[in-house]
Amino acid sequence: MHKKSKISFKAINKLAIPALIAGIAEPLLSLTDTAIVGNIQNNPTEALAAVGIAGSFISALIWILSQTRSAISATIGKYLGAKKIHEIESLPAQIIGINVAVSLLIYGFTLFFAHEIFKMYNADGLILNYAVEYFTIRAIGFPLTLFVFSVFGVFGGLQNTFWPMVISIVGAVLNIGLDVILVFGVEGFIEPMNIAGAAWASVISQVVMAVLALILLLKKTPFSLKITLPFNKEISNLLSISLNLAIRALALNVALYLANSYATKYGNNYIAAQTIAFQIWLFFAFFIDGYSSVGNIVSGKLLGEQNYKKLLKLSIKLTKYSVAVAILLSFICGLFYFQIGKLFSKDELVLQSFYSVFWIVLIMQPINAIAFVFDGIFKGLAEAATLRNLLIFATFFGFIPVLLIGDYFNLKLYGIWIAFSVWITIRASVLVIKFRRKYSHKNT
Repeated sequence: MHKKSKISFKAINKLAIPALIAGIAEPLLSLTDTAIVGNIQNNPTEALAAVGIAGSFISALIWILSQTRSAISATIGKYLGAKKIHEIESLPAQIIGINVAVSLLIYGFTLFFAHEIFKMYNADGLILNYAVEYFTIRAIGFPLTLFVFSVFGVFGGLQNTFWPMVISIVGAVLNIGLDVILVFGVEGFIEPMNIAGAAWASVISQVVMAVLALILLLKKTPFSLKITLPFNKEISNLLSISLNLAIRALALNVALYLANSYATKYGNNYIAAQTIAFQIWLFFAFFIDGYSSVGNIVSGKLLGEQNYKKLLKLSIKLTKYSVAVAILLSFICGLFYFQIGKLFSKDELVLQSFYSVFWIVLIMQPINAIAFVFDGIFKGLAEAATLRNLLIFATFFGFIPVLLIGDYFNLKLYGIWIAFSVWITIRASVLVIKFRRKYSHKNT
């Protein structure tokens, strides 16, 4: 358990592949909802747009509050590397308790104001009604998802990505099966539930994943969920890291909110196309996030070991592997460019809008890979303030100005995805430069 960290291809991928599989479970749920809802018989374009808007808002909430996962992982990893894990035995239960309590408060608040929230996305009429219906059901699973992500953070800090992978696979398979059954129904047994069926499929899957996470946390880690006082000495530092990462996630979601709001303003086919493009982008992001997770997990342990030479080696190898995976994924999607669109919609206007920008989504991927890897490394190093400041800068001085210029020139979805390209390029380049300056000259 306390062996020195290895930075070989085998060692990296032993952590990365399970983390990759675990990471794609959440976007796979959203992709499944998108594909199935986009093919229902009644008002598929409006339903697709609504799932895109509501799903984006749910993702925003999860991303903001789930930042404790990275903070937990970094903190446990640091103590594991320093061989002092016994000093933080009370920490996971305390931070998980705080996380779930906050998520319940936010769940209640957003549920009460759901109608007003989605009107802010420029949704109205049928799209607004569908968005509220989908959110009201799917948000039930919000606290459960945050609990599961917190448990994933504990396993990550212990250098274990296997059990999160198992939980994620079970959740993803169950969700896909329930999606088909509940959305389309089973003749003679279950009436088609349409958009509500997709939401219930997610909730049931999240319940099962939460139960599995609870069992495995108690059986496979040295921690319990018994909350004891006083608070652990690391709780204030962990909450500080989490707060900085939450502010960062908030800035990130300003960009996502504006993208969806402007796409909705342009018309139903544009927000439907934006939903498809963004869900694919998200799938890529979480796929590559397997290597980002290794950066998060291992860099914290290397920091505890004060092994800066291996830290530099880790960053180089993770960059190579993640960029290679991103290029491969982009190439495969390029080969099936038109077939991919037809999986999500049969509406020609929606497909035309989607095809016009899908190529931008694909060519962004290698830059995304670099940004995500260094995001993970900086989280593992507990440099949350750096990530916070960078995201704020990239959003308000990169994404928003480019988006407004694109809107002025009526570029529509082109403007949105050019803004995303500028945004991710700023993030990747600044993190690489900062990391190299700080760590390339340090010795073990």
